[in-house]
Amino acid sequence: METQSHKAVIRFVGNEIFVGTSPSGHSIAIDTNSQRSIAPSPVELLLVALGSCTAVDVIGILEKKRQKVSNYVVEVTGKRRDDYPRSFTSMNVHHILTGTALSTKAVQQAIELSETKYCSVAATLRPTVTIQSSFEIIEEA
Repeated sequence: METQSHKAVIRFVGNEIFVGTSPSGHSIAIDTNSQRSIAPSPVELLLVALGSCTAVDVIGILEKKRQKVSNYVVEVTGKRRDDYPRSFTSMNVHHILTGTALSTKAVQQAIELSETKYCSVAATLRPTVTIQSSFEIIEEA
């Protein structure tokens, strides 16, 4: 069931550069010249979208579980087809959490809930992209 419509606007500004404006009114430059690369490409933004979507879920769940996370980084790598339309075939999401006495079980559950229930970007990609997650916990000194 579709409930909401979202509208982004992408404007060509010249020289292979576009400005995308999100439904909430935030703008980002997009560069389609990979040699110059002065802004992210549309494909790079897919990796950022997946990583940020799951990061928001995971940190929110861990905070509710009263886990003390002092630093959190998500690294997303992807493999693409060689043939056009060069779509992603797989993505790996690696969570690196630093904190005090972080529960491995809590981290596993948070990542699993994000993957299976909350992350709409993963749900959108998953029919055609294999998404694998991994994590490491670094105990704060």
